[in-house]
Amino acid sequence: MGSWEALLFSSFLLWSQSKGVRLMFLLLILHLGNCVDKVDDEDDEDLTVNKTWVLAPKIHEGDITQILNSLLQGYDNKLRPDIGVRPTVIETDVYVNSIGPVDPINMEYTIDIIFAQTWFDSRLKFNSTMKVLMLNSNMVGKIWIPDTFFRNSRKSDAHWITTPNRLLRIWNDGRVLYTLRLTINAECYLQLHNFPMDEHSCPLEFSSYGYPKNEIEYKWKKPSVEVADPKYWRLYQFAFVGLRNSTEIAHTISGDYVIMTIFFDLSRRMGYFTIQTYIPCILTVVLSWVSFWINKDAVPARTSLGITTVLTMTTLSTIARKSLPKVSYVTAMDLFVSVCFIFVFAALMEYGTLHYFTSNKKGKTTKDRKIKNKTSVCYETSIA
Repeated sequence: MGSWEALLFSSFLLWSQSKGVRLMFLLLILHLGNCVDKVDDEDDEDLTVNKTWVLAPKIHEGDITQILNSLLQGYDNKLRPDIGVRPTVIETDVYVNSIGPVDPINMEYTIDIIFAQTWFDSRLKFNSTMKVLMLNSNMVGKIWIPDTFFRNSRKSDAHWITTPNRLLRIWNDGRVLYTLRLTINAECYLQLHNFPMDEHSCPLEFSSYGYPKNEIEYKWKKPSVEVADPKYWRLYQFAFVGLRNSTEIAHTISGDYVIMTIFFDLSRRMGYFTIQTYIPCILTVVLSWVSFWINKDAVPARTSLGITTVLTMTTLSTIARKSLPKVSYVTAMDLFVSVCFIFVFAALMEYGTLHYFTSNKKGKTTKDRKIKNKTSVCYETSIA
C-alpha cells in the first residue's frame, strides 16, 4: 500500500466510527492498489518484449551487411577467379523436373531443369560465425558468374514469376553455389529408319561461351544428374529408358572448349500406331480378300469392294505419314503400309485379270458357236 493510501485510510478512521464501513473501505482501497500494480507490471513486460523483438534482428542484419560490404569492396565482377594463375573449375549438376513433349516434325524436345554450378572464388572468403550466406537473385549481378550456354538450344526461357528463380550461396571458404530454373527447347535429330519401333538419345549440350579450356574447366558432380518421377512427364508416344553423361573437347578457331553433354534415352511406344495404323491396315487387307468368295459374275460388287479397299489404304498411308517429317528414306511404317497396299491392289488386279480372260473366252465360244450354226445352215440349204 502506498503513502497516499495510508494517509487516506487514517483520515477515514478518524471520521468514521462504524466498524462495517471501515472494513468495506479497506477492501476497496486494497483492490485499487492491486489493479494499479498489475497495470505497471504489464507495461514493464511489454516494454521488455518490444525491445527484444526490435533490437535482435537489427544486430544480425547489420553483421551480414558488414560482411557483404567488405566482400564487395574492391571486387571486380568482370574478372574470373584466379585469373592468370589457374583455370577456374566449375562443378555442374542437373535436376530434371520433366521432359516432353517430343516434337518429331521439328525434331526437338522440351526439358525443364534446375541447373546448378559450383566454383571457388578466393575473393569471397570471410571470417564469421556464419558458415554460409543464403542470398537471393539481387546479389547475382554483383559477383562473377560463369558464361555457360546451351549449345543445342533453339529456345530457352528462365522462370521469373513471381520472382527470378535463381539461388546464390556463399560459404566462408569462398565456395559459391549458383542455381537457376530453365525450360529449354533443344534439338534432337531423330533417326526414323525403324519408326515406330525406334529408339533415340536426345542430347543436352552446354559449355562456356567465351572461356576456352585453359580458362574454365567443367566437371560433373556426383551424382551429376537427378530426375523427378517420370510418370508425370509429357512424353506421350515415348518411354524414358535412362540417361548418361559425357565430356568432350571441341576444337575451334577461338580455342578448345569443354563440352558437357547429357543424353536422354527414349523408346517409342507402339500402342498408338498399333491402334491407328497397324490394325486398320491388316483389316483392310483381309477385307480385300473377301472378294475371292464373291461370284465372279458379280462384277459391280467385286469392283466396288476392290476400289474401296485401295482408297482406304491410300488414306491410311497419308495419315501414317502425317505425324512424321518429310524424310527422304523409307521407314518401317512405310514398308508395312506399302506391302499392305500391294496386297489390296493385287486383289483388285486379280479380279480384273480374271474377268478379262473369262469374258474373252466366253465371247470366243459364242462366236465359234454362231459360226458353226451359220455353216450348218448354209450346208443344209445347199443340200436342199
